[in-house]
Amino acid sequence: MKTIDRKDDYQQIQVLINDYPVTAIIGARQCGKTTLARQLDFDHYFDLENPRDLVRFEQPLLTLENLRGLIIIDEIQRKPDLFPLLRYLVDRGKNQTFVILGSASGELLKQSSESLAGRIAYYPLSGFRIGDIGTENIIKLWLRGGLPRSFLAATDQKSVHWRENYISTFLERDIPQLGINIPPYTLRRFWLMLSHYHAQIINYSELARSFGISDMTVRKYIEILASTFMIRILQPWYVNIGKRLVKRPKIYLRDSGIFHSLLSLTTRDELQSHPKLGASWEGFALESVIRAIGKQANELFFWKSHGGTELDLYWQDHGKNWGIEFKYADAPKLTKSMQTAIDDLDLEHLWVICPGKQDYKLSEKISVSSIPFDPQPR
Repeated sequence: MKTIDRKDDYQQIQVLINDYPVTAIIGARQCGKTTLARQLDFDHYFDLENPRDLVRFEQPLLTLENLRGLIIIDEIQRKPDLFPLLRYLVDRGKNQTFVILGSASGELLKQSSESLAGRIAYYPLSGFRIGDIGTENIIKLWLRGGLPRSFLAATDQKSVHWRENYISTFLERDIPQLGINIPPYTLRRFWLMLSHYHAQIINYSELARSFGISDMTVRKYIEILASTFMIRILQPWYVNIGKRLVKRPKIYLRDSGIFHSLLSLTTRDELQSHPKLGASWEGFALESVIRAIGKQANELFFWKSHGGTELDLYWQDHGKNWGIEFKYADAPKLTKSMQTAIDDLDLEHLWVICPGKQDYKLSEKISVSSIPFDPQPR
C-alpha cells in the first residue's frame, strides 16, 4: 500500500526524542504510529503483539539493560509493568532513549506519568492531516477519515468495508485486551447511539434513559471510548460573567470516517443530503484546527450561555483569549452571537471556519477562514 510522508509529525516527534529520555506516541489503533516509528533512526524495535518479542519481555531487565541507542517498544499497554523499569534504565544514564507506542491513553498515561514524571513526553497522533495529503484531497479526507488504510483504499466502497472491519475488531478484540468486559454488541449499540449526539452537549441522563442503563454506566462507556481515542470530550468554559452558562461537555467522534460509517454514509452525495452534515463538518474541522493550534485537550473548551450565545472552540495563549466558530456555509456573515462572544470573553480574535476557499474579514476581530487553518489573525 502507498505510504504518505508525515513530515510534520515526524519532525515534532524527533524534537521530543532529542529532549526527553522517553517519548510516548499515543493514538487510536491503525492511526499510523508503527509506520511513523519505523521511519525513525532506531537501534532496537520490539512489538509486544509479536509473540517472540512478548516472550523476551518475560524478563525485561535482561532484554533491555545492555542495549544502547534508540529503543522502540510498540503496544506497551500490553506490559504496563515496564514503566518502573524504564525509569530505572533511563536514570542510569547508559545512552538509552526510548520511544513507546500505545493505543489506550487513560491507564497508560496514569501509569507512565506516575513512574516517569519529568522523564517522558507525550505525542498524541491522529490520522492524516491536511498537510500530509494536500488541499485537493480535503473532501476525501472528510468523507473517509484520516486513518491511513481507510483514506488510501482504492475505492470508497473498499474504504467503507475497511472501516466496518475496524469497528468490529476494535469492539471484539481491542476492548477485551484492555481488560474491559463489555459485550461487543452492547458497546456497538452504545457507540451508534452516541454518534447521533456528535457535536452536541452530552445529557448523561437522557442517554441512560434511551439505553436503559444508569448514568454511571453511561459515563463508564464514554470514558472507554475517550481513552481509546474514539471520541473527544470538549469541556465547557465558564467564568462568572453574569450569565447562566452551560456546564456540561460536548462530545465528538474524533475520526470523521468512523462517524460516517456508524451513520451508514458511504458517499459524498449521501453525506451532503444527511441531517448531520453540519455536525460532521464541525467535528472534522475541529480536529484539523486542534492540530494546527497545537493545544492539549485540557487546554481547549467551548462556551455557551443558556440564552443561546455560543462559541465552538475557546483557548488561551500568550495571555490572550481566542475563539473559533464552525459554519457549514459558503459565505458566513457577522452575527450578534459572534460579537457577544468577542465582548463577553474578551477575545483577541475569532475565526469562522467554513468549507469555502476565500479568507476574508467580517470585522477587525472576526475573520472567515478555510482549512487548513492558519492560527494567525489577518
